[in-house]
Amino acid sequence: MPGAVYAYNAFGKLIGATQVQELGTIESPIGLTSTLSVWKVADALAAHVLALPGNETVGSVNVLVGETNDGRLNDIRGRHAGEAAVREAIASASDGPVAEGAVGAGTGTVCFGWKGGIGTASRRVGEHTVGVLVQSNFGGSLTIAGVPVHERMKPGAASGKPGGGSCMIVVATDAPLDARNLERLAKRAIAGMARTGASFSNGSGDYAIAFSAAPPLRVPHEGSAPAAPAAVLGNDAMGPYFVAAADATEEAIVNSLLRATTVTSRFGSAEAIPIEALKRALAPQERRK
Repeated sequence: MPGAVYAYNAFGKLIGATQVQELGTIESPIGLTSTLSVWKVADALAAHVLALPGNETVGSVNVLVGETNDGRLNDIRGRHAGEAAVREAIASASDGPVAEGAVGAGTGTVCFGWKGGIGTASRRVGEHTVGVLVQSNFGGSLTIAGVPVHERMKPGAASGKPGGGSCMIVVATDAPLDARNLERLAKRAIAGMARTGASFSNGSGDYAIAFSAAPPLRVPHEGSAPAAPAAVLGNDAMGPYFVAAADATEEAIVNSLLRATTVTSRFGSAEAIPIEALKRALAPQERRK
């Protein structure tokens, strides 16, 4: 289907990104994992796609796998995410609410000194939806709805190994967008990340992937019959979608914190953000002090 990748800071690993940028299509499930597991996850995803019915003669597949460094909490050198984890993730995928917090690729991440993880949010634009999923693992000065929360809540630095920070952002929409405007949509997701107070440090690999699931825009694979022309939204229609991508990204990052639970391992620990204390920090009377 039509897709695009935007690398705001390319200090990271996003397997398959160059072909997506060149052809404007995504042809596999999108994998998110720990830094040193990207190759094992990519291998497992390739095996999954090649084994699908109808793909018996397919000679190549471009899988898309991103990562963040969770070495503060995870045995990152063990490279434990691989074929079994990929099979489980694909088998358990379903419609409905997405698991958030310290789950999957977000199990070992740290965000703003608190436990980070997976977060989601969405916005409606007319008859269409723009949905965002993030894997938050970065630092900065936490800001929520414009309130400098970092001035009122001072988390201790998450203990353990000093892992690098990053954020993976996936933007999905059913709006009929081509690859060029999907890349523009992906860029606006970074604006939502900025609103949360991200520092965008040297080691923060920040990527956004965007795709359209609009049925008429499914791109025929090599060797299949050409698709009938489909109407796509023009440039002048993109404004509300840009706002939606930024807003949903901002909220998804906040949700990744709110849904996370404290995680402790032999390498260190990261505490969940205390929600009651956060409510007090956001209260109008506190802001007037």
